[in-house]
Amino acid sequence: MIGAGPGGLAAARALKERGLPYTHIERNQDVGGLWDIDAPGSPMYESAHFISSKTLSGFSDFPMPDHYPDYPSHRQILAYIRSFADRYGLRDGIELGTEVERVEKLEDGGYRVTRKGGKATEHDNVIVASGVQWIPNAPEIPGFTGEVRHTVTYRSPEELKGKRVLIVGAGNSGCDIACDAARSADEAYISVRRGYWFIPKHIFGMPSDVFADSGPTLPMWLEQWLFGKILRIINGDLTRLGLPKPDHKLFETHPTLNTQLLHYLQHGDITAKPDIASAEGTTVTFKDGSSVEVDLILLATGYKHAVPYAQDLMGSEQHPDHMYLTAFSRHTGLYGIGFVETNGAAYLLMSQLSAMVAQHIADRTERPAKWEEFERLIQTDEPDLSRGIKFVDSPRHKGYVDGVAITKYIFKVGKRMGWTIPRGKH
Repeated sequence: MIGAGPGGLAAARALKERGLPYTHIERNQDVGGLWDIDAPGSPMYESAHFISSKTLSGFSDFPMPDHYPDYPSHRQILAYIRSFADRYGLRDGIELGTEVERVEKLEDGGYRVTRKGGKATEHDNVIVASGVQWIPNAPEIPGFTGEVRHTVTYRSPEELKGKRVLIVGAGNSGCDIACDAARSADEAYISVRRGYWFIPKHIFGMPSDVFADSGPTLPMWLEQWLFGKILRIINGDLTRLGLPKPDHKLFETHPTLNTQLLHYLQHGDITAKPDIASAEGTTVTFKDGSSVEVDLILLATGYKHAVPYAQDLMGSEQHPDHMYLTAFSRHTGLYGIGFVETNGAAYLLMSQLSAMVAQHIADRTERPAKWEEFERLIQTDEPDLSRGIKFVDSPRHKGYVDGVAITKYIFKVGKRMGWTIPRGKH
């Protein structure tokens, strides 16, 4: 097991519950993964909060504390993850402060895992759970002579004081940091290449995901029409704030849960700009012909889902290739937890996928016929996990799945294999 963030801990619990021995390696000095703002290379920043509600976001059988707010802060999420590790005794035996240098597939089956420093061990199975938001996708801004940084390096609004700041990108972290800039920078701008649907964190007084989950599962075309209408009523015409009109239907991109940005745009504390056309010195010119002077450009342009120590096995560094149900590699004995890109509850999905991985590993000795049956599924089954959503063609959405669709299919496969799949409790 490589990584002791949410995915690695979910997998560790699943293995431990089934009495399967494992080696656990974590490069940082404590568990928590990217939620540990003090871990080297963490993308966390002080204003970060969960974008899904505490009600629906916990690990299976381990809900978030009642006293947490609807959308916990990054420090609360870190405390929750560490309490999960303590509750299930998952810290025991983790090789902390140990970085993996290379994973190699052996000719006679299994894998050799080499740590930095040279120590190597061999294993029948390897679970890659080292996370997907560590390696920034950072385009260059030719001609710009001011400061350019990816938001992976950003921590606090203090960094923005006295500066003219341009945020590039309007995903969830981009919007959060744009709001920090609106409050703290001398001047603040956000460059938005395409239009987005901005979903409020609360609808009719309840978290948006709880509101959506509380009703019946509707046909996707009807959900898109109904919730799109609600958003148009709540937010109005966003083009009047300088934002482009969405070029896609609702749910066809990863949800942006932020309406604070709209508040600051409405009050003139930040200005929306289109895509960058060019830069010269500290002058940035946009595709509408307008230009601004800025001191700092922060690139909220996402991350590569790269696995440098096993890239030849995982495939594309943008998103792993051929991962059945986002977790099962076509290389026998290689698994990935935490690569699920979805609009659903990621920690619950990690719990469910981890339970599947553990039971499949156990089947190799306990039920070899079932193990072989599932190995055939890994190689041949290609389910449609989109629920009819036409996700946009972008690096972020390569391998993206709908939360309802993958959950339904997980239970279908689990029933076929005779596995126990955990359910969410809320």
